[in-house]
Amino acid sequence: MDFNVKKLASDAGVFFTRAVQYTEEKLGQAEKTELDAHLENLIARADCTKNWTEKIFRQTEVLLQPNPSARIEEFFYEKLDKKLPTRTTNAELLGQYMQDAAKDFGPGTPYGSTLITVGEYQKRLGGAERELLQTSAINFLTPLRNFLEGDWKTISVKRKLLENRRLDLDVCKARLKKAKLAEAKAALWSEEVDKAEQELRLAQTEFDRQAEVTRLLLEGISSTHVNHLRCLHEFVEAQAAYYAQCHKHMQDLQKELSRFHNAFATNASTSGVSAGHSPLATATLPGASSPSHPHNASNALGSSTLKIEEVKPPATGTRKAKVLYDYDAADTSELSLLADELITVYTVPGMDPDWLIGERGNQKGKVPVTYLELLS
Repeated sequence: MDFNVKKLASDAGVFFTRAVQYTEEKLGQAEKTELDAHLENLIARADCTKNWTEKIFRQTEVLLQPNPSARIEEFFYEKLDKKLPTRTTNAELLGQYMQDAAKDFGPGTPYGSTLITVGEYQKRLGGAERELLQTSAINFLTPLRNFLEGDWKTISVKRKLLENRRLDLDVCKARLKKAKLAEAKAALWSEEVDKAEQELRLAQTEFDRQAEVTRLLLEGISSTHVNHLRCLHEFVEAQAAYYAQCHKHMQDLQKELSRFHNAFATNASTSGVSAGHSPLATATLPGASSPSHPHNASNALGSSTLKIEEVKPPATGTRKAKVLYDYDAADTSELSLLADELITVYTVPGMDPDWLIGERGNQKGKVPVTYLELLS
């Protein structure tokens, strides 16, 4: 018990001495031992790494999980070392709502069957999002968190210890300086000078040893950068795979919807709408004038199937269009498309407004409007 009390008193005395030295340095009343330039640069680089790693980590968490409540829940599960329950993504929830609604509206109706299809693709998007979250958490967020909660804490402890050793060194320098001033006035202080010099040598040794340990840890920041660079590449690859999956799912969905639309339009025309008197007979490309020779295309619409080879472009009303996505023709009446190519498009009387006639060189066929960006 006596030993503990003495140690506590000794520690308190050291703490007080360091506090006095630190305060006098801030007030400019005491000299301060400066670290060498290389060590100072390492410390500045480490601080920069920590600050930006923390910001990148926090913002990546927000990007992957925008819901603050969900992030707090994940934090507590992580601290309690428990497995986080599987959480349904927003896209999966939307897909389920769509499919449930289709049951009430009637899965055999145009709206109901379309809701089922769109709901299924929303679930696929949600699955892709879930995979992105899991991959990013393992390959990117976890290494950043390990640095902040592991390596950086170790560096911080060693830096704090180095600062204490520096304060002890400067305290010893101040004591030696005072002892030498007293010795100049009275020879009786020579013993105090010897004691101060011995304490200074010991403090210098401790300081040099701690500076070397801290330097080695700080030089490891370069390895941290290399590790984080690899993790960053993996994060980008995960994002690229996710967006590629989403793009493919949406392209497939557009094709599905285009086929649905054609099927419903055919059913509607056979149930009472006369082919020669279709309500779409006056539909034209927005902004374009009506064809000058409608009789050129009227023969091509004599049956429910458009005879592409008989369709002629109007004298006016053609426009250029940029293809937004790849499109594979479903039959010989359609024109396959490649993303980013330019084609000529126009409409003909009686044609479905969701489709246009597209021409590329000597090739011609129907193209879906949703795959195009009409140019002026």
